[in-house]
Amino acid sequence: MVVLIVLHIPMKKDTFAAIKDNIMTQLELNQKISKSVALFEQGYNCSQAVFMAYADIYGIDTETAAKLGTSFGGGMGRLREVCGAVSGMFLVLGMHYPAIDTKDKTAKTKNYDAVQRTAKEFKAEMGSYICADLLKTKHQPENPEPSDRNAKYYALRPCTRCVAIAAQIVGNEISNIH
Repeated sequence: MVVLIVLHIPMKKDTFAAIKDNIMTQLELNQKISKSVALFEQGYNCSQAVFMAYADIYGIDTETAAKLGTSFGGGMGRLREVCGAVSGMFLVLGMHYPAIDTKDKTAKTKNYDAVQRTAKEFKAEMGSYICADLLKTKHQPENPEPSDRNAKYYALRPCTRCVAIAAQIVGNEISNIH
């Protein structure tokens, strides 16, 4: 059902091509990175923060972007699996390199290639893209209640850095800066 929401966003046919051909300036990229960090520090989860920072490029409103990214925070609902910032990055890649036609193997391959390339880059920078590894905690589900956001939370976790790195990597990817 989430996919249907994304696919039914009204967009002129030429708009997507224009987005793909538009290279973000360094200033615009820095603004997206800053926006993702600010959203995270406002209390949005890591996935929401990255996806929301880029959603406007694809005609997605803030509320819809927040909804789509909700379940991926905390390594997918605090399961401590794939880092939510990385999942947010992948949501952006799904918009940028969509695979809508089930028979279009080329489109799916292009998307998967971008996912693997950006995941590899994130892992090279952070050491892992698994939430539990990044937090240096047990790889097991936790209490579903999110942690309180306070100075201690931000001081003890690499999450803000993960959000910034993911936002930078995906911005470079969609701008064809490799």
